Amino acid sequence: MSDESQYLHTAEDGITRCWWGQDHLDYRAYHDDEWGHPETDDFRLFEKICLEGFQSGLSWLTILRKRENFREAFSNFDFNKIAKFDENNTLQLLQNKGIVRHRGKIEATINNAHRAIEMVEEFGSLGAYLWEWEPSVRESDAGKIASTQPIPNTTVTSIALSKDLKKRGWKFFGPTTAYAFMQAMGLVNDHIEGCASRELCAVVRQDMQIPK
Repeated sequence: MSDESQYLHTAEDGITRCWWGQDHLDYRAYHDDEWGHPETDDFRLFEKICLEGFQSGLSWLTILRKRENFREAFSNFDFNKIAKFDENNTLQLLQNKGIVRHRGKIEATINNAHRAIEMVEEFGSLGAYLWEWEPSVRESDAGKIASTQPIPNTTVTSIALSKDLKKRGWKFFGPTTAYAFMQAMGLVNDHIEGCASRELCAVVRQDMQIPK
């Protein structure tokens, strides 16, 4: 593995961040305030699953800048409400210029809302299921023979999580998407060693109660 320090950047505000947090102020705020912070709220977890699906083929910056529109369009990602969406709702969403108008991804979100309800019935909460997939050790990239990047794209766990969700009927949640979700929601702490957010996320995780 390469020297991770080359993937750090110290901005004009004096804060050292992961390299990707320097390009846009939107990314900087997301990096500092959200990415990697352990999340247990069912609706926020569901939101991230859905938005990662919408991001497929697009940049995360595009989704990030449309996120408030998505929240308004999808009832703040309350899967109990989304599960009641019908074809009329789908047609309305396809006319909504504030979101990504992709029928397959919209229908997947509605489908996944039903699957989330099933998961709550089985596990007590969506968070209880998802946090069972927190790896006990840091994993390497399972999709490459060798990698010079410090952060993997897929891992053994993300592949298994994606496979299990697919078996349960979830859509638009492949292994790469699963790992991006794990990173963002704090199931893994992929802030580079030396990034100001790494220790903060570690402390939050240490103090956090696993959902039940």
